[in-house]
Amino acid sequence: MSSKTIICIFIVAIVWGTTFLGIKIGVETVPPWFVAGFRQFLASLILLPILLYKKNLKWIGWKNFTIQITLSSLMLVGANGLTTVAEKDITSSLTSLISALSPVFIFVASMIIGMEKFTFRTLIGLLMGLSGVVFIFWDGIHDLTNPDYRNGLLILILALMCWGIGTIYTKKLHTENNNLFLNLFYQFAFAGIVQLIFAFQFSEKIDVESWSATSIAAIIYLAVFGSVSAFFAYHYLLKTLFPTQVSILSYVNTIISIFLSWLILGETISAKFLIATACIISGVFIINYKPGMVKFIMKKSGD
Repeated sequence: MSSKTIICIFIVAIVWGTTFLGIKIGVETVPPWFVAGFRQFLASLILLPILLYKKNLKWIGWKNFTIQITLSSLMLVGANGLTTVAEKDITSSLTSLISALSPVFIFVASMIIGMEKFTFRTLIGLLMGLSGVVFIFWDGIHDLTNPDYRNGLLILILALMCWGIGTIYTKKLHTENNNLFLNLFYQFAFAGIVQLIFAFQFSEKIDVESWSATSIAAIIYLAVFGSVSAFFAYHYLLKTLFPTQVSILSYVNTIISIFLSWLILGETISAKFLIATACIISGVFIINYKPGMVKFIMKKSGD
């Protein structure tokens, strides 16, 4: 495995573990669609001088443009944007834990198109994941009566579906990706414009003076690291590894995010929440287990 692949693995595993925290800080004072829109549009502006310097800024053709717009709609506008909206009403730690179920959506989508097969092991994994969800809401089931909280969860589930479909779509393209930065530039620019339109359309109140420096700094961090660095690494890994291998990195994302949410935001992490985390991560691992996967994980840890 090349050093570039190993570096990308660490970027996806660690950086995306911090983005849930960054989003939560961003939406504290900035409307969610503005957080998502500024994040992606700023990411496209960061890539622009790089493309100009390398003389790679060019039209990619209608076929590739359609592909990039589809990916942008699913993974940036859909998955990333909706997750940002969801975090306005639910905690960062809960968002990251529910998001840990994304490999399940990826597996189900892969199974539908014939890339995976349903087995008894899959059933065990699904039941463990379901038990984790039960532990999450064991004491807080009454919170579902809160329409904002309930809508936040529904929006997050829709975001996970978009992410799973986008991941499988990326893997099924089987196209050469000679200029990933250029493709991401189109994706970020499109998503940023669409999300900013949504921001002006759906934000209840736009009071720029109330936007804190901390929230703005979080948006900049999300653009530089959460979008440019992490999405480049993620798309690169999808071209070099199996989707299930890439999806197991979400285990690390979840642990880092929950720890940071507790450490920095002071979010309560109960014993049931920790049990739910163990159940969901174990269930997702069982579903996505492939011969040699443990060796793969241990090798990455050793590297």
